[in-house]
Amino acid sequence: MFRRSSAGATDDTAQDSQGAQVQGAPAKERPAAEAKKGRPTPKRSAAERNRYQSIQGGRSSGTRTTTAARTTPLTKEEKGQERERARIERNQRMEGMKRGDERYLSARDRGPARRLARDYVDAHRRPSEYYMYALVLLLIVLISRSKALNGVVSYLVLALVVVIIVDGFLIRNALRKLIAERLPGESTRGLTMYAVMRSMQIRRMRMPAPRVKPGAKI
Repeated sequence: MFRRSSAGATDDTAQDSQGAQVQGAPAKERPAAEAKKGRPTPKRSAAERNRYQSIQGGRSSGTRTTTAARTTPLTKEEKGQERERARIERNQRMEGMKRGDERYLSARDRGPARRLARDYVDAHRRPSEYYMYALVLLLIVLISRSKALNGVVSYLVLALVVVIIVDGFLIRNALRKLIAERLPGESTRGLTMYAVMRSMQIRRMRMPAPRVKPGAKI
């Protein structure tokens, strides 16, 4: 009897210990990324497919849109509407640049100092304004292959360079004085080159378009 009881107790104890081991055994650990997100990590190919969409649908960072507008090609009427919309936007940008609207200007043209420099250059007739005409004249002389005229070209080019340099110094001094009076503390870095390059352009081709006429007071 005592043997059976002890044997039975031994068996029960073994079963209990095994059950306790089974119950107390730690669950199979999941990868850290899977445990954190609560879902298995997708394969690279699946992630790439979800990241990139069609040209019309654009690109997303993991969510794939399956709407008809992003999976079906545009119709002929929709393409025409897109072209018309793009044309209107280009015209708006061009008109804004001509008016000198800060929203449409590039970083090179923005700021009160650049606007004042443009007005100063546009309000004066300068020798540099005829730079493009002089270049066309020199090109015609070179094409003509006339020995008499070709001998004068080098002197004309030298004179043109001297005129531009002298005019650049005059513009620089005038702008520094004007900025000190109108916009004290405003940076004049790069302003001289900006004004000189504008003065060398043909007036009707300048962008933004001139706001003042020649001879106007600034």
